[in-house]
Amino acid sequence: MSKNRPDIDVHRLKRLLCSLIDIYSPSGKEQEISDYVEHYLKGYGLPVKRQPVDDTRYNLVVFPKGEEEAEVCFVGHLDTVTAHDLEDFGSAEENGTIYGLGSADMKAGCAAMLEAFTVLATCGKNMPPVALALVVGEEEDNSGARELVREYSFPWAIIGEPTDLAPCLGHYGYMEVLLRTEGKRVHSSMPELGLNAIESMLKLLLHITDYASSAPQGLVYNIRELSAFPGGFVVPDTCEAWLDLHLPPNSKVDVLRTEMEQLIKDATSAIPNLNVRLKFESTYAGYQISPERPLVGKLQKVFERLSLPWQPQDFRSHSDGNVLWAEGVDPIILGPGRLEQAHTPDESVPFEQVVQAARLYLNLALSLD
Repeated sequence: MSKNRPDIDVHRLKRLLCSLIDIYSPSGKEQEISDYVEHYLKGYGLPVKRQPVDDTRYNLVVFPKGEEEAEVCFVGHLDTVTAHDLEDFGSAEENGTIYGLGSADMKAGCAAMLEAFTVLATCGKNMPPVALALVVGEEEDNSGARELVREYSFPWAIIGEPTDLAPCLGHYGYMEVLLRTEGKRVHSSMPELGLNAIESMLKLLLHITDYASSAPQGLVYNIRELSAFPGGFVVPDTCEAWLDLHLPPNSKVDVLRTEMEQLIKDATSAIPNLNVRLKFESTYAGYQISPERPLVGKLQKVFERLSLPWQPQDFRSHSDGNVLWAEGVDPIILGPGRLEQAHTPDESVPFEQVVQAARLYLNLALSLD
């Protein structure tokens, strides 16, 4: 970094990241980490505000003093999935890699953003037209992001999800599907007299996976959950399956809905005694941002200044970006860590990448001044 440009504090950043990881903050229980971050921001004189999301939870927002608009809002979520092991979810370091629940998704991104704003607050310069929003509920229902865009206005967002520091100008769409098959309950020793809802579901899922594997639009699918009712020594008469469907950025969500409805109709004819209900629980469109947009050009120059490769990609998961896009915001997904590390027992992030992310965020903010 140039001597006349402010730079991040690497040791402060590492302490902050480890502190965030050491606070258990699954969706719905973000109060402790929100309190910690609020105190941290106030300690550096940043004008942080609480934005209530429900009776006990709130987003943290920092906008330039005296304003409630910004050119770019840096967005991170403080919640994580639930811990695989409540006795062992905290931070650990090995060979330059930081381990722990939420390290990649996305406490590394949050820490990098916090460090960038800490530098902006203490470097003696006027705050550029950038905002910071640390939200809750991303891993469940995006409640924090929904509340954020109800009250605040900004045309662009940088979301620190794990992208391995690749700028994602495209974002997959997402559809959450619930399937329910119904059968006939009988004693477990006489299954021939009943109708097993699990067997019906398995046959139906084979139809769906065959369709998804050959779908021309490059559909990504995951059978997330499978459960049957009732328990006990009986043939189950109800079975439910939850599916995650991810669509490439330019795919049409309404076309997939229609095809899924036709697929279920065809399966009902092909599978004897199939009684199934289909419900689309959540649906989000994908998007693609043009690389010719001025902010994208500024971000590319920051990459070049920091000698980082400029290799735009598509983000293939669901995120707060889908919610912000639907409300007229253009979100670029860009953060440290790899998506395949998220939600795993050995979640981790290379610390050097967190350092690079903090410098990226800081330099982008300064380029807007």
